Amino acid sequence: MLDKVKAHYPNAVSSSDFILNVYKGLSDYGLSPDRILLAHSICSDDVNNIEYPMEGRQMLGPFNLGGLNGYPFTGITGMTAFAHHVPEEGAALIFYAPHIGINAEGDTGKILRVGQNHDSTCCGATILALNRLKNDEIISGQKPADDYQQHSLQEFLFNQKDRVLNSSDSVKEATDIIYEESGSMIDHMIRSTDFTGKHIFVVGAVIINTNWQYGSFVTLRRFEEWDVVSRKKVKDLYF
Repeated sequence: MLDKVKAHYPNAVSSSDFILNVYKGLSDYGLSPDRILLAHSICSDDVNNIEYPMEGRQMLGPFNLGGLNGYPFTGITGMTAFAHHVPEEGAALIFYAPHIGINAEGDTGKILRVGQNHDSTCCGATILALNRLKNDEIISGQKPADDYQQHSLQEFLFNQKDRVLNSSDSVKEATDIIYEESGSMIDHMIRSTDFTGKHIFVVGAVIINTNWQYGSFVTLRRFEEWDVVSRKKVKDLYF
């Protein structure tokens, strides 16, 4: 399965290895996992909970910032609540990642889930938004209260319609757009919030879900330290 994933995301690693790599990247700070409060902005899709690696459960939390396909819909109020829960001698680790499915045939936007006999969409909300974009069914500015998150995703794609429709893989392109929108909002939320603790770390990635037998993978896009007082990026971290 890894070869199918790497055909689309060459730098992808298993979710467990990804978490261990993050710990290694933070090793110079002398932080044990129980001094790190995790906020994650990932999709509410059950597949992300099923495949959440045990290595990630050593940290405090997670505080949930995300809604459909990981966009941080909790906004500044959510970030503020999280920021005030960080241990005084510890760190805030903010992880955001949209997700995308890749099935055993290497097709994007599909996975085989536990107990099912046929592929289903992943991320379903993104595929729905993409289909509505292709069918010219999106009305810009329409965000009804009973489906606000879905219509927000649709707006992101609508605003970059040509980019999506002219891409070689519209599912990947739509996922990238949601990643970019999520990152912009995460940055805004951090800059608008006072934090306890000594460090802020920001990790941006894409989660790749596969057929249930094979687990999930992650490709890193961003790993940064931010100053807890100025709420500005200090440096890039690597692994």
